Amino acid sequence: MAAGVLGVLMNPGLRAGAETSPRVIPRPLPGHPGNIFLVGEQVIVPVPAPSAQGWRVVDYDGTTVAQGQLDAGGCAHLGKLPVGYYELLTGPSATNRATLGVVEPLRAPTPRTSPISIDVAMAWFFTKERMAAPASLCTLAGINWVRDRLLWQELEPRRGEFLPGTRYDDSARTQVAAGLQVLQVSHVSAPWANPNTKRFPLDLRDIYSFYREIARRWQGQVLAIEPWNEADIKEFGGHTGDEMASLQKAAYLGLKAGNPKVIACQNVFAIHRAATLHNFAANEAWPYFDTFNAHCYEQLKDYPKAYADYRAVSAGKPIWVTETSVHVKWQGDDKLREPSAEDLRLQSERVTKTFALTLHQGVAQVFYFMLPQYSEGAVQFGLLHGDLTPRPGYLALAAVGRLLADAKPLGRVALSNDVGQAYFFRAKPDGEPADVMVAWAQQETSFSLPRAPKACFDHLGRPHPIEGKTLKIGPAPTYAVLARHSRPQLVPPPKPASLLPGKPGPVVLQALLPDDDVVVNKSAYKLAAGQDKRVPVFLYNFGDRKAAGRLLVSGLEGWQTAFPATAEIGPGERKELTLAINCGGTNTWTEADVRITGDFGAGGKPVLALRFVPGTR
Repeated sequence: MAAGVLGVLMNPGLRAGAETSPRVIPRPLPGHPGNIFLVGEQVIVPVPAPSAQGWRVVDYDGTTVAQGQLDAGGCAHLGKLPVGYYELLTGPSATNRATLGVVEPLRAPTPRTSPISIDVAMAWFFTKERMAAPASLCTLAGINWVRDRLLWQELEPRRGEFLPGTRYDDSARTQVAAGLQVLQVSHVSAPWANPNTKRFPLDLRDIYSFYREIARRWQGQVLAIEPWNEADIKEFGGHTGDEMASLQKAAYLGLKAGNPKVIACQNVFAIHRAATLHNFAANEAWPYFDTFNAHCYEQLKDYPKAYADYRAVSAGKPIWVTETSVHVKWQGDDKLREPSAEDLRLQSERVTKTFALTLHQGVAQVFYFMLPQYSEGAVQFGLLHGDLTPRPGYLALAAVGRLLADAKPLGRVALSNDVGQAYFFRAKPDGEPADVMVAWAQQETSFSLPRAPKACFDHLGRPHPIEGKTLKIGPAPTYAVLARHSRPQLVPPPKPASLLPGKPGPVVLQALLPDDDVVVNKSAYKLAAGQDKRVPVFLYNFGDRKAAGRLLVSGLEGWQTAFPATAEIGPGERKELTLAINCGGTNTWTEADVRITGDFGAGGKPVLALRFVPGTR
């Protein structure tokens, strides 16, 4: 077996940082793409197709803060502006609008252990020539990791034939050059690996080989890889927990064979469906992922339940949430797909709340969904417009990136009459270690700290004057950077799950039933009462030595079963075995679990746990 496949897991954050050059404090690119400026810079904004010479600028609150005439080149000179979101209005009735933002410059490079990250999908949304601009906007906002996306067939159009240069190579180089850490994720099978491309490849040796090659190819550039996106929902195949576990094992072994230092993420869950999570956990895949990855689109009030369910099956591994946000809808022009002014404000407030609540749950990396303009149906996710100019949410993102840099949860406290919560973190705002509070309430209220804070900011990062130790808290989040010894008594954050023991082995089991047999909502397969069921089970050896061992079937008391008791398999082989089951005259069962365990010595102890429910194809 390749060196490192069975090695001790390293701290993902430390490993990632060891592979990249030191970060620097970012500066805007020439021309200020996206109309993003730093405090202290002269703000000069070109107005495309100006319809009038006059202009005025309003801030987030609708207050006019500057006005004047365009210069001969069609640019508005706004002077120096404080932190905030602004709209430049031109035309007879100020109908033409351009947005811009001013952010506080970072005073220290973003820590490589900071949990503030975002989904950019760089390779899919931007051409090679346009990639540097969104990468720069990420660094200015204090982003640590970025999530990219790939299509397998574009890298390996035929089995074993990898193209030498693709848009994914371009996006990796661009983002790394900007100082960002890159997570990559795949969505579908190459057609030659499975004609039903939404489903996993039929032969897991294909997934092993693919990830071995791209881990080698992108060593030092793509530092973390999710082997599949949201396999537990129908849009991406509707797989069972056991299918996800078998793919995970093959992908992990391939990734580590290609680059022992790569962070092999778990193929990410879209939802916290109990049946799928429990089925996945029963297949004992935890030695085969460095991080437990999940998505969360729950309402904010439902976060505790969602993350409790994820922690329960995380095996104590670091939890990465690689997509999260709360939906807002766009209205009006189909080309613009712009939310209303009220919903833009709501989106920006939810950026802060999403990060604070997720970090409080102990999540190690939080990837907001998403940076560029992107809508699904009536929902607009993007914090930027198509021309990269900001929505207010981008300013909220930059405030999170600066004020919650390297944040670790300390706990929370309820506000007066339980109208809201205040969440506390140990972080590095502006590069200096400090306790930071993030608080909001359903209605205006006040909250007293033991001592006056060192600094206060609104959710866009705009400074607030400090008026003693009592703060006014409302629906929009407020940050407070605390003075020493001014933390109140806190309810601690949820405890992380205990780290489970175990190490990966090269022998892997896979069930391969017809797609029509899958009952995705129950993470199970159909089984007709009184009929023989022949389940194809494939045995793989991803090691470099022959493996021989014993196999045992359990869990179907009173049923008729048949399965080989022993097996031998050479390196790189795939061998088909058959599990025969029949529930006999039993007609009262509603679900059944069958478990296959093996002992192959140095080849490990493979596990395959399947669930069956009554039904016919």
